[in-house]
Amino acid sequence: MAEPMLVELKKLTDIATDMDLAANIRKDAIKAMGHIGTHEALLALLDLVASVKLKADERKLALQQSEKLIK
Repeated sequence: MAEPMLVELKKLTDIATDMDLAANIRKDAIKAMGHIGTHEALLALLDLVASVKLKADERKLALQQSEKLIK
């Protein structure tokens, strides 16, 4: 994967896990990670699914985005 895409994915992961941000911003970051559509994005989404730090609906969204990438 190109270096700029990895940087973008890292930024989105940071946003998705920043509990100081509004939930809708975190959810938008999760959706954006799903749109990247790479293996690295899938791994990052699965890390979010496993994160106990996120709320249940955010983890569910990360799982749904992961499922879309797998299909």
